Amino acid sequence: MKDFIKSNLKFVIGAIALLIAILCIESLLSLGWSPVFLAALRWLGIAGFILLGMVHAKLTSWIFISMLIGAEIGFDFPAVGNELNVLSKIFIKLIKSVIAPLLFGTLIVGIAGHSNMRQVGRLGWKSLLYFEVVTTIALVVGLVAINLSKAGMGIVNTGIKEELPAVVKQQGWKDLVLHIFPENFIKSIAEGQVLQIVVFCLLFAIAMLMVERESRKPFLHFAEALSSVMFKFTEIIMYFAPFAVGGAIAYTISNLGIDVMKNLFMLLMTLYLALIAFVLLVFLPILLFLKIPLRRFLRYVTEPVSIAFGTASSEAALPAAMENMEKFGVKREVVAFVLPTGLSFNLDGTTLYLSLAAIFVAQAAGIELTIGQQVIMLLTLMLTSKGVAGVARASLVILAATASSFGLPEWPIAAILGIDALMDMARTAVNTLGNCLAAVVIGKWENQLEIPAEEEGLHL
Repeated sequence: MKDFIKSNLKFVIGAIALLIAILCIESLLSLGWSPVFLAALRWLGIAGFILLGMVHAKLTSWIFISMLIGAEIGFDFPAVGNELNVLSKIFIKLIKSVIAPLLFGTLIVGIAGHSNMRQVGRLGWKSLLYFEVVTTIALVVGLVAINLSKAGMGIVNTGIKEELPAVVKQQGWKDLVLHIFPENFIKSIAEGQVLQIVVFCLLFAIAMLMVERESRKPFLHFAEALSSVMFKFTEIIMYFAPFAVGGAIAYTISNLGIDVMKNLFMLLMTLYLALIAFVLLVFLPILLFLKIPLRRFLRYVTEPVSIAFGTASSEAALPAAMENMEKFGVKREVVAFVLPTGLSFNLDGTTLYLSLAAIFVAQAAGIELTIGQQVIMLLTLMLTSKGVAGVARASLVILAATASSFGLPEWPIAAILGIDALMDMARTAVNTLGNCLAAVVIGKWENQLEIPAEEEGLHL
């Protein structure tokens, strides 16, 4: 436990402390503190973290350190920070190049490697049941949080244009359904349509189960070899993760600035507090109930969750999550099935955000929704929030569609775009954490979870 705290927690605490210091910079300046002196203090603190990173030499530690460096560069040198987005773009491009072959290999092994369809069906219904229950709870938590904070009350439209960018315009339910199914597998890969890739691989693997074992052996051997190679390929890419995360943070701070916290600070804090409450009130009891060792679980989810937070991309964290959950003790066939499908259907952080943001839009527009109307909105989000992975800015697509369905204006959504990057980081991190937990839960349910005996009783 001490080693874990030393190698990870101190960086988290330090990162939070330094970011808070940056956010409070204007208050310190108003007290007469020299900007140069404050900047020197911050860089001195970062230098200390760099020395700690050199001692521990862990990828996760360097990711946290790079977040600090990126935040400081974005604040002190916004022109430089604005250009560093290229680092995160390079990383996400490399990760996207891994996704299709990795999903193809792991899903085929995970499904076609089973002896019969019954095992696959059992994995499927258990996963979907768990996904639906947890995401529904997330919707309720978001609904309660925004009704308590009333973050949208009193907002006045100060000239925000009604028109939204075309990418976040609402889509009809037919478009959302059709988006799930691939018309061309190569096209789906080229466009990065993760859900379409998953659907194709699922059908392909099920078809393999229907042919003679001798006929599918070559494909199974190929898929196993492909998975092994792509995991190694991912390990190489992960060495670039600290640079990507630092670049992403620098770009966000340099473009939005620290002042963005003043405009929609209440909404931002409501989301973050609601996500924290969701993790503590839902994820933690699940871990305790199943007697999963928390120390071991935290050790293996820290890397994928930090990547998801820094890049605001669940895809970027998927390879690391799959590899780490297998190292945690979940069997490969479970990991290969649960995590890719969870990427589309188990978006805990996103669904919580959707219910919270939808009520925020109503509050900002001065429209008071009854409890019954809010419940109907929640039920609508339960259906529409599924199956849109891969759509550009999917959460905003669903939010725009929901607002239109309930006669709400678009301008509050346009206002949310200003801090969407900051909110996206948090909800994506919770999405990844929830998917890692889902793999552990289904693994435990299927008796496909093996934890070393010496760690089974260590829950704290």
